[in-house]
Amino acid sequence: MSDKISDGSVQAALRRHMTIQAARQVISASNLANIDTPGFKAKQIDFDRALDDSLGNPAAATITNAKHVQAGPGRMASATSEVEGVQARRDGNTVQVDRELLEMSSAAGEFARAQTALAAKFRLVKYAIAETR
Repeated sequence: MSDKISDGSVQAALRRHMTIQAARQVISASNLANIDTPGFKAKQIDFDRALDDSLGNPAAATITNAKHVQAGPGRMASATSEVEGVQARRDGNTVQVDRELLEMSSAAGEFARAQTALAAKFRLVKYAIAETR
């Protein structure tokens, strides 16, 4: 593996980061949508496992049953899990509004930071093209 950082690798890393943050928001939105569903267990995404999945790490998606669908690169299904350490309500639901809103806000901030970096990268490319004319 090369230690060089290329434009393509930076763009790919930012794209992966934005994809993971969007997935975090989708999971939190799903949790909030199920806040009144009895027995619903809140879900979360594990960043490290999601990154492994998006990089196509073969160890990240292990098939334990022949009937399971193998998650390919870019699919983060194996990176979701139930939120641990939260008190279930009487109906068995573990969704906490404050936690989900904080998670969505954090993911939105991370997405915006990556988007800003990507936009700056494209502005540099645009500037370089304009200067060569």
